[in-house]
Amino acid sequence: MEEDTYHLIDNKIDVLSHPRRRDQIHILTVDPILGTDVQARIKGDERLRGCTVVRPHATAIRDAVEEIERLAKDTVVSRLLIFDVRRVTLAKLRRPFNAVVGYNRRDFNKLCYSVCIGDGPVPLFLDGNGLDVFVPYLSSHRVDYYPAVFFYDPFLHYEPNELETRGIDDDFMIPDTIPRRLVSYLHMKDNLKVDRVRRFFRATDKDEETKKKRLRMLRRLYKRQLNAQFPDRKEELRRWLSRNGVRLATEKMNLYPLFFEDWVSRLMRKARENALAKPEESPQ
Repeated sequence: MEEDTYHLIDNKIDVLSHPRRRDQIHILTVDPILGTDVQARIKGDERLRGCTVVRPHATAIRDAVEEIERLAKDTVVSRLLIFDVRRVTLAKLRRPFNAVVGYNRRDFNKLCYSVCIGDGPVPLFLDGNGLDVFVPYLSSHRVDYYPAVFFYDPFLHYEPNELETRGIDDDFMIPDTIPRRLVSYLHMKDNLKVDRVRRFFRATDKDEETKKKRLRMLRRLYKRQLNAQFPDRKEELRRWLSRNGVRLATEKMNLYPLFFEDWVSRLMRKARENALAKPEESPQ
């Protein structure tokens, strides 16, 4: 197989292409709850059996950021990179994420693909705002991370006054309670923890029928909350809840974790097929 290609610029090695990738997925997040959810969903899907999953093990944000920095060069052997691009931690992850992108830029949407999971723009839930506020937000992520698909996760989206800032080094604490706007839809009186909700809807140890039932419950929850928030955008919301997602201007967006495993499976297959294609048949 073709050797990796390098280019020397100002005495620094700029990696242009890494054709020798394997069935491996990197989950790039400093949130152990989201990381566990993503990994469990991948591991629980028969179509992805045999895929290796790599993610940070550190639980402290600072340690996890340093671990992602160390993992950056290792991402060149993966077919799929999953970026957690929520606002509250992205400022601390830009440098390691930039390194990851730099190593893989030439191969994105050919030999490897990226998926972004995140929250939305700050003014999303202000009165009078609609889905259009997502357009510049999604555009910026497309420029930075080349995502094949962006997943908006309602359980990552907090209002500014719900985020707690720590004084030392301006470190953020990742919220572990459910965003207030979702509490009434879950009918939970206590233990309003994100981890509990993730585990319930993931239903890892349940049978397939229970898993499907829980996913339908989550879809109905999203539908009710989003319809209440955006009553005049019903057709767009219907598409947002579908496998293909909603298109806003030139950008497209899905809802995590609806059809997440489908997308991961599809992108892994495409990356594998592209790697096997003859050079003249490779996608441009």
